[in-house]
Amino acid sequence: MSDQPIAQPWSHRGHAVHAVVAAPAQPRGPAVLLVHGFGASTDHWRHNIPALAVSHEVHALDLLGFGRSAKPAELAYGGALWRDQLAAYVAERIGRPTVLVGNSLGGFAALAAGVALGPQAAGVVLLNAAGPFSDEQAPPRGWGAITRQTIGAALLRSPVLQRLLFENLRRPATIRRTLNQVYIDRTNVDDALVEAIRRPSLDPGAFGVFRTVFDIPRGQPLDELFAELACPLLLLWGIRDPWINAAGRRQAFQRHAPASSTTEVVLEAGHCPHDEVPELVNTALLNWLDDLGGSGGDAAGVARAVSAGEPPPAAGLAPVAASDRTAA
Repeated sequence: MSDQPIAQPWSHRGHAVHAVVAAPAQPRGPAVLLVHGFGASTDHWRHNIPALAVSHEVHALDLLGFGRSAKPAELAYGGALWRDQLAAYVAERIGRPTVLVGNSLGGFAALAAGVALGPQAAGVVLLNAAGPFSDEQAPPRGWGAITRQTIGAALLRSPVLQRLLFENLRRPATIRRTLNQVYIDRTNVDDALVEAIRRPSLDPGAFGVFRTVFDIPRGQPLDELFAELACPLLLLWGIRDPWINAAGRRQAFQRHAPASSTTEVVLEAGHCPHDEVPELVNTALLNWLDDLGGSGGDAAGVARAVSAGEPPPAAGLAPVAASDRTAA
């Protein structure tokens, strides 16, 4: 194989899935599966696949409904579909223990798949992962909150409003403006990235997938998934993410993530640290993968800091200072 990605089409439930693979002649450690966020695709790992594939077997795929994968109208889009898609890919295409790496929506799918795969999941890496905790699923209280939610939900379910939103969101200028909001360093917000997001929105089924966004089931809460996770976990934070209140969300993850097997890396970046600061993410991920291989992937191992030469603390979640672009 090559350390440059090669397309290797696959199918799930009879629907075409775009997947790419890259690997050295003799890969070490577990395989790695990269999972994009909402509206993105395998293209969003453009700065990560070549670096990771120097030493590891790397796979990336487009979730059904996104990128170059099929967008059939009859599918129930949501966490269960994407969890099953990832688990099936690991079982059918990779066939050995795999580390699942996901950003945003892809993080939720990767975590759910990591739980479903059991011993076939060598580890899970979450980059600003989406998904609710149990206490965030409580219904609104008070007439004001209930009214606002009801009216807002009704408006968002209007086909006319949905079409207007869709047409606006897929305009190149809107895509670029949105990316500029969530990238702190905008160097990599380039024409290639904008086009990688715009192009799939032109597919015939794209609007149908977009409409399901307003009805996608929330899925199993993150705290329940963490309680069932049996493999090591790496939390990679773009701590200046304006979309998810990363600092507050990080505290929630610290309360629920399994402390004995969790590593945490905090970076001065926004919602997509793998594309904004890829060198730092690649270094942190490769260091963690090396340590994973050295410990045999023992989920009961003590959490370590991933950093450039810093010794790890004795235990617990570990915020680190990997460089001058990393925040503790």
